[in-house]
Amino acid sequence: MKLKKIDNILAIYKIKDIKSLDLDQDFLFIAKTDEEISVVCDKDYKIDNFTEESKYWRALRVDECLDFNLIGIIKNISTVLANNNIPIFAISTFNTDYILVKEENFNKTINVLLKNNYEII
Repeated sequence: MKLKKIDNILAIYKIKDIKSLDLDQDFLFIAKTDEEISVVCDKDYKIDNFTEESKYWRALRVDECLDFNLIGIIKNISTVLANNNIPIFAISTFNTDYILVKEENFNKTINVLLKNNYEII
């Protein structure tokens, strides 16, 4: 399976509301539930209304549109990384999946995935 490196260095925020978000950002993921609003964005994008933050994440994108019937995509990647003590933050969109790892684990992540027959582009 091909995974594409995302060049951005990212941040993950828990925010109070979405009113001040600029939706024209190149990389902006928003998840809203009955308990919270989470945002993943470029680390340099200024968010003022956060209650929690975690900066310096890197991302890999599954480099294909995934059918909803496919099983185990994130499980397989996360298992390989968990077996190598690499924690992840996973997000999914309509088309595909993203795996985020802390920046200090990014090179190790790439090496581990390459050793496990993933192609990194």
